[in-house]
Amino acid sequence: MESQLFNIQHSDPLWIAIAFVCGLLIKKIGLPPLIGFLGAGFVLNALDAQSGEFLDALANLGITLLLFSIGLKLKLSSLAKPEVWGVATLHMAAVTLLMAGIVLLFSYTSLPLLSGLDFETALIIGFALSFSSTVFAVKVLDELGATSSMNGRISIGVLVMQDIAAVVFIAVSMGKLPSPFAIGLFALIPLRHLIYKLFNIVGHGELLILFGIMTALVGSALFESVGVKADVGALVFGMLLANHPKANELAKALLGFKELFLIGFFLSVGMAAMPGWAEVFIAILFILVLPLKVAMYFGLFSLFKLRASTSWRTSLNLANYSEFGLIVGAIAISSGWLPKEWISVFAVVMSLSFILSAPLVNVRDKIYLSYRPWLKRFERSKRLSGEENLDLAHVKAVVLGMGRMGVAAYNAMRQDYETHLVGFEIDEDKAKKDIEAGMNVICGDATNPDIWGRAPDLLDGLEWVLLTLPTHQANMNAATRLKEMGYTGSIAATTKYPDEEDALKAIGVDHTFNIYTEAGLGFANELHTFAINK
Repeated sequence: MESQLFNIQHSDPLWIAIAFVCGLLIKKIGLPPLIGFLGAGFVLNALDAQSGEFLDALANLGITLLLFSIGLKLKLSSLAKPEVWGVATLHMAAVTLLMAGIVLLFSYTSLPLLSGLDFETALIIGFALSFSSTVFAVKVLDELGATSSMNGRISIGVLVMQDIAAVVFIAVSMGKLPSPFAIGLFALIPLRHLIYKLFNIVGHGELLILFGIMTALVGSALFESVGVKADVGALVFGMLLANHPKANELAKALLGFKELFLIGFFLSVGMAAMPGWAEVFIAILFILVLPLKVAMYFGLFSLFKLRASTSWRTSLNLANYSEFGLIVGAIAISSGWLPKEWISVFAVVMSLSFILSAPLVNVRDKIYLSYRPWLKRFERSKRLSGEENLDLAHVKAVVLGMGRMGVAAYNAMRQDYETHLVGFEIDEDKAKKDIEAGMNVICGDATNPDIWGRAPDLLDGLEWVLLTLPTHQANMNAATRLKEMGYTGSIAATTKYPDEEDALKAIGVDHTFNIYTEAGLGFANELHTFAINK
């Protein structure tokens, strides 16, 4: 096969440079760079630029690695929970019917693209608009360090259920049934132990990264060869490795590559089709329905016994339209069910939903706190495990984030606080292991405003809060929540870079610990002590 490098057009580096500039400008005003990448795609589209094979290859590889990374963090048991499959099924059915009803209503007008559409076509459009974006949600959760939180796990579970529905639709609509050899894919379950052995010996460097990319691509190719969508293969191979001790390490190692390749996806979306006024008008019409789509998520999550804050956060993770709408739309157009102009509608509505949803991530907790009394009316009296109230009135020190740094801080504070110390860990499996090791650890999201609502007496006698969360943004969010709740004790936080230290101190953090600098100093001090004793 001809190397993709030889298919790089002279314009591709320019398109990537334009995406970089747009992403940088958008980041400067406090919005996620992906909005800039989408904007760059629309600008290039207006200039009649073509994405080319190289950008398309980047986009495809980015989505493959994205789904593989989702699989690495996904347990099959999470899909079996009613708050996942129940909400996903009910929401897709309700939104499909809602959107189809709106399309049918406008089919009696003279509006272009809508006039005269029948019920079956309206259902296809409604189905395409019922999905939420896997790419957007996972990217936001990664940036917030919230993939393992309850709202993150439920969001990803719902998205996977939607992806399964999309795969079924694609297979049925294209009349393409899996090959009889697809039954052999079940052999992957016992064979995963062979993959585990290979996983064990690749180490922690470049071979680990290459192993991840190779596994994702092999999974995609294997599934596609037996008539199953390639993306499903990447997801399933990730799930096969999810229980391996190095799964999280691999997900982190692939993060930078995934982010880089996804730039191609966002550029390609913006460059997909040039919308006219009719397409833009119809897209805006569907955008106006988006709040109702989010409200339906919130209502269903509340019905399935989630706290109002968790329902709110999970709903906003899904507050968009999906790239699968483009795929479903493209199939409908190729089958002659929709005019080709509809691909522009789906591209614009998805892009606009990204642009509107991204800023909400930064202000979602402020909005929640403003409407908290009203939103909490929807809570059920009985809640899911992990959402119940906590008695922490005796606690004087809290460690938020029980990773390696958090566990080390917890053990260091044991001598002074012993029975008055508690740790919060966002990852349910990690929290269980810490509890089995004899630590007083609670599974919960430290950035969630209602984490303190679950323990109303905690702040009264609290003296120290240590922030050792996985990302700088998560530490910032947790410190902000503490200040908003009226906490006046001391706060310490781990950092990696000097600008992070400045940002944390600016919002009231008393002490910062640069893990790179301090680790070096600690190592030097140990060597000095060793030399003296020797």
